[in-house]
Parts: sequence; C-alpha cells; structure tokens
Amino acid sequence: MGTTAAFPDRDTTATKLSSFGEADQAFVKLLMENPEQDENLIEGLYRHLDLTAEARLLNSLKLEKLGQWLGNEAPARLQMRLMEAARSSQHPAYQAFRAGLTKSGGLERALPKA
Repeated sequence: MGTTAAFPDRDTTATKLSSFGEADQAFVKLLMENPEQDENLIEGLYRHLDLTAEARLLNSLKLEKLGQWLGNEAPARLQMRLMEAARSSQHPAYQAFRAGLTKSGGLERALPKA
C-alpha cells in the first residue's frame, strides 16, 4: 500500500531547500549524515538552483543564506561538491549561492592549505 521510498527524490530535496524552515533544515541535516544520500542532496540542490534561476524574481539573499548554512553544516566530504554546484553556472542565482558558500569557509575547513 503506502511504501516509502528509501531515498528522497531530487524534487523533494529541492522543495526542502526552497522553503528551508526548521523542519526542512532538520531534513537536510539528516540527509547529510548519510554518505549514501549525497547524490540525492546534490541532485536536489541542482534542481533548486535551476528552478530559482528560472523564476521571475530572484531572492539572492535567501540563496546566499542557504549557501552559508550548507557551507557551515555540510560535512567535509560534501564541501567540494557544493562548490562545484555553485560554480556550474554564471547565473546570479548560482553566484548568490556561491557567495554564501565562500562566506561560510566550509571548503577551506575541509581542505586546509598545507
């Protein structure tokens, strides 16, 4: 009857990243705890950024805050992939997300200079 999917799809993850209330943040933190969920998280992030880039209005502050939150909360294994996603387009939505990631310093913590 009501079988639950083992992994959330990219649209569900994108929706959680879009609304990003406390419950959504808890959902994303749970995804980040399990390395098997990394692909779902990244695919959801790409979906969210693509949908935001297509929107009529761009809330760059919200995207920057999302980038900063993810940069601070994501484990080291995800930091490079988050930055790759942020750099995958020159659209202002991606640039705002990248600005937040950069402010968080997550990539520098994950890959310290020798």
